[in-house]
Amino acid sequence: MRGVGSGSSRRAVASWVALGITAASIALGPTACGSNADVTQGSGGAGGAGGAAYVCELPERKPSSYVEDREPCADHDPLRSAYFGDLHVHTRLSFDAYADQTRVGPREAYRFAKGDPIRVAPLDSNGEGTQTLQLKRPLDFVAVTDHAEFLGEVLACITPGEPGYDTQFCQDYRVGGPAAVQNIAIPLSSPAPTRRKDVCGDDRKGCEQLARDGWRTLIDAAEEAYDKTSSCSFTALIGYEWTGATGVSNLHRNVIFKNDRVLDYPVTYMETPTAVELWARLDCECRRAIDGCEVLAIPHNSNLSNGKMFIPEYPGTNGIEQERAQAKLRGAMEPLVEIFQHKGSSECSYAQSSVYGELDDQCQFEQFREGMDCGDKTGALGMINGGCVSRYDFVRGALLTGLSEEQRLGTNPLQLGIIASTDTHLGAPGAVDEEQFLGHTGGETQLEDRLQVITQPPSGVISTPGGLVGVWSTENSRSAIFEALARRETFGTSGPRITPRFFGGFGLDMAACGKADWIATADAQGVPMGGSLERSMNPQGNAPSFIVSVDADPDPSAAPLERVQIVKGWVDAAGKSHVAVYDVAGQAGRGSLDLDSCEAGGEGDSNLCSAWVDPDFDPSLRAFYYVRALQNPTCRWSWLQCLGLPEAERPEACSDPSVTKQIQERAWTSPIWYEPGAG
Repeated sequence: MRGVGSGSSRRAVASWVALGITAASIALGPTACGSNADVTQGSGGAGGAGGAAYVCELPERKPSSYVEDREPCADHDPLRSAYFGDLHVHTRLSFDAYADQTRVGPREAYRFAKGDPIRVAPLDSNGEGTQTLQLKRPLDFVAVTDHAEFLGEVLACITPGEPGYDTQFCQDYRVGGPAAVQNIAIPLSSPAPTRRKDVCGDDRKGCEQLARDGWRTLIDAAEEAYDKTSSCSFTALIGYEWTGATGVSNLHRNVIFKNDRVLDYPVTYMETPTAVELWARLDCECRRAIDGCEVLAIPHNSNLSNGKMFIPEYPGTNGIEQERAQAKLRGAMEPLVEIFQHKGSSECSYAQSSVYGELDDQCQFEQFREGMDCGDKTGALGMINGGCVSRYDFVRGALLTGLSEEQRLGTNPLQLGIIASTDTHLGAPGAVDEEQFLGHTGGETQLEDRLQVITQPPSGVISTPGGLVGVWSTENSRSAIFEALARRETFGTSGPRITPRFFGGFGLDMAACGKADWIATADAQGVPMGGSLERSMNPQGNAPSFIVSVDADPDPSAAPLERVQIVKGWVDAAGKSHVAVYDVAGQAGRGSLDLDSCEAGGEGDSNLCSAWVDPDFDPSLRAFYYVRALQNPTCRWSWLQCLGLPEAERPEACSDPSVTKQIQERAWTSPIWYEPGAG
């Protein structure tokens, strides 16, 4: 496991969260940003102080009739092609990014994704970036997801002439740095968040109107970037981030819309401080109220949630019928989870993997969270690497919990497909190359700031360059990409463009690998990643068969594939959860790596394909299966950048034994579920 050191750092305070919240700020609560006269209370709601559960008065409606006004894509494949993108991107409109020297806006971020260069910090005397960053390969699709919270406050503070511009708060914010982030972000740790009256006015309407302007900027930037010609070269999805951090635990969601039929004003944590209310309002105010409005929410960094992200609780419900209804709503609104990004991997915990049946050493990948086990409770301070660690912090634990809840409720609230993204705060979607990594924020674009041993994410050497989301889509258009996301035909990578294909069924062709038509046959006979196999499809009770084919990243500098694994999870008749990991193609330990030069050698493959039958199948038990594909080892970004320095000038992180020098990049597919049904 790559641990964290104890060295001091001049950016240690800045590393105390992406949001800049300190442990002391929790106790301060709503008055932390000033006296009571300076703040105005949020609406609360279910789980919030003094609020009531959100109730939608609109009836459910059939799927939208709205169709995009665009040219048909020339490249359309009913068997689906792989497209790579990034659905977690912050620009200067995000309160923490601007305060930490990011000046790239949404339009520039979309242009960067298409291949144009951007200028990033450190800033010169004119506030312009002094370093150039450019992708080696453009992306296919992107959503800029700036924090919806404080959109108005940021614009008030950086726009001369706005009523709040000359306040002391805004003057301090423009100075930037950790203190500026902390001062604005403190309400996000409270269950009853507040806004400042000195910036927003007594009625808060000033910030609301500015937030609408910021939201319109995001919409317009996506509209301008979206290629509506028949070439379909780039898709810009409209989105934002809902930034809940109750108790300094990460509860964030990225909200992604299908098309340009979107809300006039984003649903934010400031007015809607619980995930349950978020789902309900998105369902009501988008899907039920606006023809053609389709939306989904994607949780991320559950590894920092102190058990809160996926614990099976149903706030505001009374009885199993209401629990079932809330579980159905969650399942409909949150079909995906972000498994990897700048703040590490959320797949599984090495320390807890043996609880499910066997120790999985691959759970060590980009993990830094250590702490007491939460058990069946929750904790706090996860975003500053504090508090307890829970099985409900990880995707694997969530998937197992979903099986248990389905057994109890008859519906699975956590039937989660898998993606990855970056969470860049530089406005640099898809900047995932280890050699090019410039840090999470503008404050880390200097090498001495990146190469520091800091214990709180996402700063210093514990940061990663993040990952990419892959989709299997009929074409590169908004509707097609969104529909692939909604049906969970998705995968995530830790950065390389590894491309996995995964099908499950009963009686699939065990000799499929190498056949030209294997995809069409498997697609007709089974289900792809994200789908479900039902017992009714298999009355004989035969074990399911799976076909997995993985292509390595075609970049000549990328490492070859080492092996492919299938991870199975199931819940037995006594309600106990289990996990087993099967190597189905390739072999461990085939690659070699010279850490003095980062030269890789050994054996590997450009493609690994296997047909596999579950040898331990019980037709009466619910189960899931997902693929994990591993590259041969390569040098981690931090060691690559250490090697670029003379040995005498290398900082502490370069010799700290807790900082790993090598990694195994990887890809994860969405699961395929097995449903035993009532029989």
